[in-house]
Formats: sequence, C-alpha cells, structure tokens
Amino acid sequence: MTRSGIILLVEDNADDADLTLLAFEKSKIVSRIVIARDGQEALDYLFAKGAYADRDPSVMPEIILLDIKLPKLDGLAVLRRIRADERTRRVPVVVLTSSNEETDISTSYDLGANSFVRKPVDFSEFLAAARQLGLYWLVINEPPP
Repeated sequence: MTRSGIILLVEDNADDADLTLLAFEKSKIVSRIVIARDGQEALDYLFAKGAYADRDPSVMPEIILLDIKLPKLDGLAVLRRIRADERTRRVPVVVLTSSNEETDISTSYDLGANSFVRKPVDFSEFLAAARQLGLYWLVINEPPP
C-alpha cells in the first residue's frame, strides 16, 4: 500500500463531519478527506462499488476514521468487513465516536481497530485531538508495506 494522502471519514452527523474537516484544516492536515455518510457508503468506497465503481480500488486511504453509530450498516459491521478482506485488512482504523460504552471499546479492539478515540465535546479539545491523530497516523506512523 502506497501513501495515498486520503483520509476516509465515516460520519453520518453533518455537524461532526464539518467539525472534523475544520479541525483538520486548522491543524494544517492537507490530506484529501473523503466522507462516507453511512456504513454501506464506506464499504462501497473501499471496494469500488456503487457510486464509487469508477474509483481505483488499489488506492486505499491512509487511515479510516470510523463512527460506530451509523445508518444502514453500523461501524462495527464495517470494521468487521474491513478486517475480513485482504485488500483492507491492514488499513489503520481509528474508531472516532461519542460513545463511552465499554462494550463498544472492547468490541472495537476485538474486531481489529487500531485506536479508539472519544470525540471531545469542546472544540479546542477536538482540534487538539484531530491534530494529534493527523500527526501520528499520517506523519509519524509507518504504514504496512
């Protein structure tokens, strides 16, 4: 997998998606951000199906920021499918959610999440979290070959 410069943000809440985009912009994270509004759209993007059938399926995002509570197909089902497929098995997945349920944390890690981050409510805290996520996953972290 080569560095694509793409972040896949899987988020159904438009305000949270806008906040994430703004936080990355203010943090000078220059990656291209693709937004999927539900679990099925995320899988369509990853596997070049449906509206994304013309997308090059060999180009994977550098990181997937995945909400848990999603319409059509929840985030845990998306994570299960990502980890079950050879093409996406190694793509880093950060569960980025407002959930504070211990079962969500445990299940996310059991299914292969690389990290679990609760969305801070305060914008300045959210900005700091986005900056740290971007720096770590897009700059410091060495992705799998």
